[in-house]
Amino acid sequence: MFITFEGLDFCGKSTQVKLLEKYLIKNNKKVIVVREPGGTKISEQIRSILLDKVNDKMADETELLLFAASRAQLVREIILPSIKDNYYVISDRFHDSSIAYQAFGRNLPIDFVIRLQKFVINNAIPDITFFIDIPIEEVLNRMSRVKESQLDRIETSDNIYSKKIEFYKKVREGYLYLLEKEERIKRIDGMLSIEEIHNLVIKYLENLTVLKGDER
Repeated sequence: MFITFEGLDFCGKSTQVKLLEKYLIKNNKKVIVVREPGGTKISEQIRSILLDKVNDKMADETELLLFAASRAQLVREIILPSIKDNYYVISDRFHDSSIAYQAFGRNLPIDFVIRLQKFVINNAIPDITFFIDIPIEEVLNRMSRVKESQLDRIETSDNIYSKKIEFYKKVREGYLYLLEKEERIKRIDGMLSIEEIHNLVIKYLENLTVLKGDER
């Protein structure tokens, strides 16, 4: 099974990825966790370029294509072979992020961004995607508690507060657009406790495995 987690920065998805990994391993499942951008030697090198704050002149089009290049390598080197070997693959972000962040957030042509993702991911379509939804104000609140040196290029791309709010509003609109179009995407209230969110993730997965006929 291929499972992805999505959401605005600081929504808590990485925490949920770790909890799900532990849960599946405890239930004797073969699990591999990947992150985006990254996950392979080549993809991690691309990640360092994408997130390095010294690259503050990066064009939005360059950003989109670098994410696509990193994703293409991850899909072919790790994701598709692992699914074929009956692993549960969990990805911390995937192609939905590019539609939300680059098409909606950066105002790049949505039709092109969607076509590019279809080309990049090939047959690696997630079975289920968890969109952990938090208010924009909460994103900025959580971000304010992190040292500036720990934030990456994308998180610090707009230092003006009003611009950050506008950017994340557009990104969230992108996720809500996808939520309406894709049945595989499940919205979870990110303001719930960590345990409550984890329990909802497990409930969705249990329902999905029953539908797929997978004996647990």
